[in-house]
Amino acid sequence: MIGTPRGYRTMSCELPGDEAIVVKARDIVRRTLVGWDLPDLMDDVVLMVSELVTNAIAHGAPPIGLSLRAGDGALRGEVTDNGSGLPRRLHVDRHVDHGRGLVIVDALADQWGLTACPGRTGKSVWFIRCLRHRHP
Repeated sequence: MIGTPRGYRTMSCELPGDEAIVVKARDIVRRTLVGWDLPDLMDDVVLMVSELVTNAIAHGAPPIGLSLRAGDGALRGEVTDNGSGLPRRLHVDRHVDHGRGLVIVDALADQWGLTACPGRTGKSVWFIRCLRHRHP
């Protein structure tokens, strides 16, 4: 088994598939980023994780996995679930009150994507945020 490369920090946990876990996921992300001395990323990363966990609850299947990894100048967040449906970015207007999760992730992440889980049903939605200052 390959270990975590030197200088990397990782966190991962499994969450049950109910709406109460969104609050727990936010708290886990806050504590992790404070512990890693990355408080400047907190608001954006908490929001992205919240949206991805909410999508996993609504459209996926438990268990739901949450992981963060910091190193090489970037923070990678990932939410996995065992559902067969694939998320898609919707075009929504201001009169619609849902469907903005991936729009928000797209706006806040430097990169994001979707990976099918090999050998089983499920997927991973991930994002990357650079740790250095971002220029508009």
